[in-house]
Amino acid sequence: MAEPSTPTLEELGDRRFSFYPAIVNIEHNEWLLKRAAWSEILVANTKTGEELWIPRRFVGEVSSVDDPVMIVGLRKELEYKAGTVWPRERRVLSMPRVSARCLPAGQTAGEKPHFAGSGRAPGAEGKIGRLIGAALLLGVSLIVVVVAITQRPVSYRSIEQLALQLNGQDDYNSIVRKLGPPAEDHWRPDTGGELQFRALRYRDQPYTLILMGMDRTSARYIGALDAAWRPVHSVRLASGGDTLAMLHRVPKF
Repeated sequence: MAEPSTPTLEELGDRRFSFYPAIVNIEHNEWLLKRAAWSEILVANTKTGEELWIPRRFVGEVSSVDDPVMIVGLRKELEYKAGTVWPRERRVLSMPRVSARCLPAGQTAGEKPHFAGSGRAPGAEGKIGRLIGAALLLGVSLIVVVVAITQRPVSYRSIEQLALQLNGQDDYNSIVRKLGPPAEDHWRPDTGGELQFRALRYRDQPYTLILMGMDRTSARYIGALDAAWRPVHSVRLASGGDTLAMLHRVPKF
């Protein structure tokens, strides 16, 4: 069966769509395309009627599946402020620098502290510390190698089998028919918009299946994440892209 073709932005016409990730500070994530220029597009919110210009460099791929909703990807997380959209900036707090006034008397910022009463010379302590560190590093490396050798084939085979069984058309019912009922079923709304995420976990399996949609019944499979919440399987889109960017933004359950 041939996969549905992916429309371009210009072919959306009067079809409604949602941005992913949703634009911060705008509650209703449903839009209509009003105009498409070579450098930017004009969209209108279906609930408020507000119109926004969005630069083309921020606009990604259009999903090939429009059930339950057509998705237009954004290359960067955007936020609405002052009547327009901007790339969202996450502020990073820097640690305060150590002031010379906070150091003990006679010690400069470049010197290491010396503890009185120590029976070893600074050089001897450094050698012992390096030996202990090297031994610990060697032990950890051996453990990692053993775990990788003993567990990798099983995980690889299970994920390879998963890739052969599931695709972007699968919903909860079809997954249950193929893999059986999950041991855990979690549902979490996306706080940035109206998209919802559903996570299915199977006992003795190293991955979590992720479904996305407007509600539980219409959510479709977009890929799988491992125990560290890293993508191990994504869905291939007809446009040539995949759902990897969506999986990276799924909140941890």
